[in-house]
Amino acid sequence: MAKINLVPWREERNKLRQRELFGMLAATVAATLALGILWHMFHQYRIDKQIERNQFLRTEIALVDKKIQEIKKLDELREKLTVRMELIRSLQTSRPESVHLMDENVSIMPDGVRASSINQNGSRIELKGLAQSNAQISALMHNVDKSVWLKKPSLQLINKENKGSQGLSHFRLVYLQTRPKKEQSDEPVGTE
Repeated sequence: MAKINLVPWREERNKLRQRELFGMLAATVAATLALGILWHMFHQYRIDKQIERNQFLRTEIALVDKKIQEIKKLDELREKLTVRMELIRSLQTSRPESVHLMDENVSIMPDGVRASSINQNGSRIELKGLAQSNAQISALMHNVDKSVWLKKPSLQLINKENKGSQGLSHFRLVYLQTRPKKEQSDEPVGTE
């Protein structure tokens, strides 16, 4: 048989296979690196987008917080204005009450009764005076009961004073100022 030397052919084939192996290995490493870099870039892109969205939300939240503070200031201002308006409204509705009070105090006084002082604290009125008799004080209390602007008379004190033939009674009467029903329902329409 003829002797054929296959060593150079095998060495050449082994070298070719080795080059193919290293080529495939290099391609696999390159593909893996490329995929790793793409994967990293994709996730970095998503992280950057999320950071951008978070920053946008922080900016919008800051704007909304500023608007909320402005709204709170406006609410406080509105409350103050509402209180002022209520005060002005109550002053406007109570403006004629002092005139009615003085007029009523004159009209309820019977003959023989003299007022020495009238004090008002809110709607409570304290009348101190002198009367010739207890019947006149009773008539005064009855007149307070009949008045539409006054109510709930309460006699706090009565002292009889003997000065010669004329004995005067010192008294202290407390009653409340009120508004008639039709006056309470009437609201002022505007400023006069």
